[in-house]
Amino acid sequence: MSEPARREIPQSDVRSRIAEARSIVVKIGSSALTDMHDGLDRSRLDALADALEARMRAGTNVTVVSSGAVGAGIAPLGLKKRPTDLATKQAAASVGQLALAHAWGTSFHRYQRTVGQVLLTADDFANRRHHANAQRTLERLVSLGVVPVINENDTVATNEIRFGDNDRLAALVAHSIRADALLLLSDVDGLYDGDPRKVGPNGERAQFIPEVHGPEDLDGVIAGSGGALGTGGMASKLTAARLSADAGVPVLLAAASDAALALQDASVGTVFAARAERLSARRFWVRHAADSSGSLVLDDGAVAAVVNRRRSLLAAGIVDVKGAFYAGDVVELVDLAGAVRGRGVVSYDADEITLMEGRSTADLPPDLRRPVVHADDLVAR
Repeated sequence: MSEPARREIPQSDVRSRIAEARSIVVKIGSSALTDMHDGLDRSRLDALADALEARMRAGTNVTVVSSGAVGAGIAPLGLKKRPTDLATKQAAASVGQLALAHAWGTSFHRYQRTVGQVLLTADDFANRRHHANAQRTLERLVSLGVVPVINENDTVATNEIRFGDNDRLAALVAHSIRADALLLLSDVDGLYDGDPRKVGPNGERAQFIPEVHGPEDLDGVIAGSGGALGTGGMASKLTAARLSADAGVPVLLAAASDAALALQDASVGTVFAARAERLSARRFWVRHAADSSGSLVLDDGAVAAVVNRRRSLLAAGIVDVKGAFYAGDVVELVDLAGAVRGRGVVSYDADEITLMEGRSTADLPPDLRRPVVHADDLVAR
């Protein structure tokens, strides 16, 4: 939502980093591309392609994550609103995905740019081999001068494996291709501490938040769910922005109508500062992308060692094993109160750990004396 008067936002180190990024991922929301009655809005899509082209001509590699497949299929199918059941959503996506890809290809053809469509599901990031294949494809497309346009593969995704929105998908892609910045463009012009469309009983309005440097900047923020055409909403964008920033990629959250300025100098919207140290690909996968296959309940001493001192998890600190999993799977590490304190890749099957739990390393057979979760394969929450 854009305000009538342009908000003056001072430049900062975070905005400069985004403006100067040599590789960016740009996520575009459904509401920026589609209309409930007419489907795809070609004029809005062309305006976005113009802004993206300008950034590419300035020397930046751009990868697009585009929502809108389901929205683009609503009008051709004669639906009155966004479908809620999976089968109809998949049908709308099947029709809309073709229209969306064609529209992006036609728009970029004005600049003699080739577009490559990439459809992904959550399983493609949870599975290390699939993830590596997708990563190689995206990197090769960029090296060939092709603009990758990514969307969730709604036609085959199920409720169990789907991302739920393209904001998280964009954050996962940004880390996967080691992008320098992530831009989330939709119908909101930034982050507020409440709903900017509402006025309080005394005339008070939600306050705009120009920069987020840590959790303390989000105290009191109330984020809502998605609109009629999308599945995201501010809650989804906030989660994706924090995920990306935690992985070491700065984020700009802005209105799609401000795309030209967002892509030119990042002088609009809200920025999220990245953590100083970028997570390795493996640790990022463990923390954010991999599915959890079970959990280990730890005593207080093990929690302190794993969370505070970043030590490997030994069998002596485990008090319970939950779920059926195998060596190499990712499990959650839970404290005695049931709170998740970390995730890690286990070295043994669940049945083996059940026999090992609570025992000191010296009391175990030689072939079971390795850490249950090595420090290199462990991330704390």
